[in-house]
Amino acid sequence: MSRIIVVTSGKGGVGKTTTSAAIAMGLAKKGHKTAVIDFDVGLRNLDLIMGCERRVVYDFINVINGEATLNQALIRDKNCNLLYILPASQTRDKDALSQEGVGKVLDELRKEFKYIVCDSPAGIERGAHLAMYFADDAFVVTNPEVSSVRDSDRMLGLLSSKSRRAEQNEEPIKEFLLLTRYSPERVKLGEMLSVDDVQDILSLHLLGVIPESKSVLNASNSGMPVILDEKSDAGQAYDDIVARYLGEDRPHRFIEDKKGFFRNLFGG
Repeated sequence: MSRIIVVTSGKGGVGKTTTSAAIAMGLAKKGHKTAVIDFDVGLRNLDLIMGCERRVVYDFINVINGEATLNQALIRDKNCNLLYILPASQTRDKDALSQEGVGKVLDELRKEFKYIVCDSPAGIERGAHLAMYFADDAFVVTNPEVSSVRDSDRMLGLLSSKSRRAEQNEEPIKEFLLLTRYSPERVKLGEMLSVDDVQDILSLHLLGVIPESKSVLNASNSGMPVILDEKSDAGQAYDDIVARYLGEDRPHRFIEDKKGFFRNLFGG
């Protein structure tokens, strides 16, 4: 049975597209046929991070409007043949998305794919609502700062009340917390919220913490999901997240201040 995952947040710039690309790649690398969809109509970015921008011929809106088939629009990833990308349109606006059209595309994808990852735009506009409406699971991405966490809390209210599952009185969307750009050193200095602070506010199951890392920007600039950078902290963190989502028990490696740990260990 296929699962639809929405990667969402209330605030822009928290790392949703980076997360969508990494999670989709991670699931595909684990042997699951996966599709990742860019819902950010007009501000297409997913294809850049996936390194397939030059191969975009048809997009999500073309499929919804019947101007292209799903097979024509889907782009097979160059690093993993179990991963496919459905890009957004750069020339339309978000009103081009319809609930009926999105539902038909997702129903068609469900027949062939084990996981469908929906990269949601920020905020609570039409694109964000449709990205979450059909979801089975939600990865709520937030930075450890008050405004980001507050906006994510608002999204939780929408996930619990405005989804198809809520409307049809089905089992609620499963919600998971991903904390991005986390720095234990800055937490100690009081410059950002701790993991415990964020969980106290949102009361979500913590799927993973992504450390602040230059490798995220480097991977994006080179058109490669950061999870493929196995030597980087961020790449390892996303690999852990995928493993935990699939039921593996892995410790959280990036919550503690490693420098502080070694200083305490050796009395420095």
